[in-house]
Amino acid sequence: MRRIAIALLSLACLSPAQAQVAMPAEIKPLEYIDAKRLADADEKSVTGAAHDAMLAAQRKLLDEGVVECSLGKPQKDFSGFTVVMALDASGRVLRTWREGGSPLAICLQRYVRDKVVFVPPRAPFHTSLAISFTK
Repeated sequence: MRRIAIALLSLACLSPAQAQVAMPAEIKPLEYIDAKRLADADEKSVTGAAHDAMLAAQRKLLDEGVVECSLGKPQKDFSGFTVVMALDASGRVLRTWREGGSPLAICLQRYVRDKVVFVPPRAPFHTSLAISFTK
């Protein structure tokens, strides 16, 4: 009971930018930097045709999310951002982390929640969408 109270108190202290989707037991609590490291390692472990399929699925999710988040909403903040996602065995996004606070970043993080990205080779599998407007 004490652990639950401490966890709830900790969540109450988070800013909206730090708040994340509720997490299942198999997803460890992580900070953004740790989740990004896992995403980099997990993505690097996928090779060949599976890697190409992963990139295509990420591109499709990003394209659809950007359309949804920017259609009819003029963008003023073009700062880069990254959204990290933890996927379950079916490829559904279970949890997200974000670095960057632009309206587009916040909207895209919300957009990807509960979406199916691709069937990963293992679960949980971490992957990320890194967006830069200067590269």
